Amino acid sequence: MSSHGKDAAPLYIDSATVAELLKPDELMSVVETSLIDFSRRDGSVVQPVRTTVPVEEHKGLLYMMPGYSRNASSLATKFVAFFQDNADKGLPSHMAKIVLFDPSTGRVLALMDGGVMTELRTAAASAVATKYLSSKNAAVLAILGSGAQAHSHVKLLKLVRDFKEIRVWSPTLSHMQAFAQEVGAVACGSAEEAVHDADVIVTVTSAAEPVLFGKWVKPGAHINAVGACRSTWRELDDEVMLTSTVVVDSREGAVKESGDIILSKATIACELGEVASGAVTVDATRTTLFKSLGMAVEDVVSSKLVYDRFMAQQKAGDL
Repeated sequence: MSSHGKDAAPLYIDSATVAELLKPDELMSVVETSLIDFSRRDGSVVQPVRTTVPVEEHKGLLYMMPGYSRNASSLATKFVAFFQDNADKGLPSHMAKIVLFDPSTGRVLALMDGGVMTELRTAAASAVATKYLSSKNAAVLAILGSGAQAHSHVKLLKLVRDFKEIRVWSPTLSHMQAFAQEVGAVACGSAEEAVHDADVIVTVTSAAEPVLFGKWVKPGAHINAVGACRSTWRELDDEVMLTSTVVVDSREGAVKESGDIILSKATIACELGEVASGAVTVDATRTTLFKSLGMAVEDVVSSKLVYDRFMAQQKAGDL
């Protein structure tokens, strides 16, 4: 393949190549750094709250997520289409593309598939949260949901904790059984059974009403709440929200977009970047909750990582 000179057309990097180039440990490192940079509010990260375009008649949403990281020298925009009924059409509910720009000129460097990247960088943020907010002796992981995010979360969370048992519950029996077999998890008959005495709980569902209730949660557990990305949707009941130390990726995003936080009127303790930097200390012996909505800067640094790895391998003749 020819070199990517100034007059060359933008590269296209497909999902298989993105998956090959995104190494979990490297990804977690750059995502953690991006969270710290964002929470410093020193101008090194520029990221507006995502723009949402509803397509109500088709139960769809289009998200636009631009961002810039000075420290990563990366400028990008992600476009995400979320259509609830796509499973019935044989399509994924989430589809995404990322446009990566040269931050010094604005020239488009690459267009890359954003689906795998979204799955992995979201799980990387949850892994950072689990690293700082869960017990170091956490042994039981419970996953509510069995889709792509469930797979990526098992992969990334194993980087930070040595789980002895993984449990899963999902409303779709066939998906749950296939997922459980793939990752070596125990398939459970109910969400309550899955989370009973679990040290770390991950909610990655498409639910609009609570699927996790506080009366089921072991005191001192850590929860990564990843679904319910709209202001009217919830995965967690009031008891979970009001009895946990709530940590978010972005305060501004959470108070605008998180139904779990808005509808429960829960208090936000801090941002994850503040914990990771050491600016804020959270008592991990209490029940902790990371409400993840995903941020553009995570895509910005992840896409730069993919691009740099791609160019290095191309130069070496490996691609």
